[in-house]
Amino acid sequence: MSGIFGVVSKKDCVTDLFHGTDYHSHMGAERAGLVVLSDRFKQEIHRIGSEQFRGKFVHTLSELKGNQGIGVITGVRESQPLIVGSKMGNFAIVLLGMITNADEVAKMLQENGHVFSEMSDGKINSVEVAAKIIAQGKDYVTGINDLFDQIKGSASVLILDQNGTIYAGRDKYGRTPLAIGVRDDSIAVASETCAFANLGYNTVKFLQPGEIDVISKDGFSVVKEGNPDNLQVCAFLWIYTSFPASCVDGIDVELVRERCGRALARRDDVDADYASGVPDSGVGHGLGYAAEKGIPFRRPLVKYTPSYGRSYTPVSQQERDYIARMKLIAIEDIIKNQRIVICEDSIVRGTQLKNETVKKLWGANAKELHIRPACPPLMFPCVYLSSTRSINELAARRAIFALEGRNIDDVSEYIDHNSTKYQQMVEWIRNDLGVTTLRYQLLDDMVEAIGLPKDRVCLYCWRGY
Repeated sequence: MSGIFGVVSKKDCVTDLFHGTDYHSHMGAERAGLVVLSDRFKQEIHRIGSEQFRGKFVHTLSELKGNQGIGVITGVRESQPLIVGSKMGNFAIVLLGMITNADEVAKMLQENGHVFSEMSDGKINSVEVAAKIIAQGKDYVTGINDLFDQIKGSASVLILDQNGTIYAGRDKYGRTPLAIGVRDDSIAVASETCAFANLGYNTVKFLQPGEIDVISKDGFSVVKEGNPDNLQVCAFLWIYTSFPASCVDGIDVELVRERCGRALARRDDVDADYASGVPDSGVGHGLGYAAEKGIPFRRPLVKYTPSYGRSYTPVSQQERDYIARMKLIAIEDIIKNQRIVICEDSIVRGTQLKNETVKKLWGANAKELHIRPACPPLMFPCVYLSSTRSINELAARRAIFALEGRNIDDVSEYIDHNSTKYQQMVEWIRNDLGVTTLRYQLLDDMVEAIGLPKDRVCLYCWRGY
């Protein structure tokens, strides 16, 4: 995943740009970048895998100056922001999403004379592909529309032109959000509204799918209307990836997580001494579960937040496992001889849950462990964002392979929670995790907790369409 932020101010914007971008750190841990416009574009890009954004970019607070800027934090290796020359003038671009046909589009552009810079792994930077498509348009609005029409996957973009105007375009199907925040002297745009509050911005609107807005020192306006009927916003934003203090399309993330926890509790008959949530994203689910059941909410595991971020964002499994192991500390006196319901946002691979969470709880002499994920079993790797990476990594697919003795294409019976095969799959995962019981959230309960119609949220990871 990635997070993007932009600001146009009547005064120097660098402090807001720095902190606004930093408030997207939960969305990526690979690279980050800032571009500020003063007399010219000034760009900073760094790898942040071994150091947090603030440590890498704190010098920009004194070294960069300008009234307009855009920033990005990403979980992939593609460098951005990029600065591009075009017939419309120079512009900077950041992208949130995943262009799955980037190589195909790049080949078509190369046949028309365009050249691309290879990354160190030999691949083409999809942000550069997006920039080249946009640069061919008669203007930025046309170019962004062309991008939406030509790519597969998803793309929300911010463009900062040489005149200090930001063009904000939300993905054609709204899979990722973009919101505008206003303060007396500045206008900002962000993929996570948690970036606004402490900087004094009020969220005034969410862009519609395919909408393009222009932001300047004089205000903001819609230059291309979106289509709300196209909305296919990623459900995983509420369940896991977005920050609890964010709001996606007008729906608070933390409240959705509490409703998910309540839904889990209403279908559960297990007796427990207390409920908990795997820090941090499982906490809201656990609070909802405890409130619905009328049992205490306690913290058997606490996260050491000063040094360790999310174990989900790093690219390598080794680094993800290392962070998961180091960040969670068990409190033995709260765990010993207790029957514990552990709410988790999801079970993707299951390795961290098994090797870190469950192992630490049993090691502290828990009596029973009941795992309650807030979403159904993940069946398909995401083709729109970098949420899940491959079929073979998914715990549910490993279970199916073990049960079937091979990979199978038709997993419809395993998706149906009423089927025998679904029960067998869940039992296999429970046994593999080594927990007392395992019960997943039902898809309809999850959608109801989000509060949007089922046809307005992307559920690809769970059902394949």
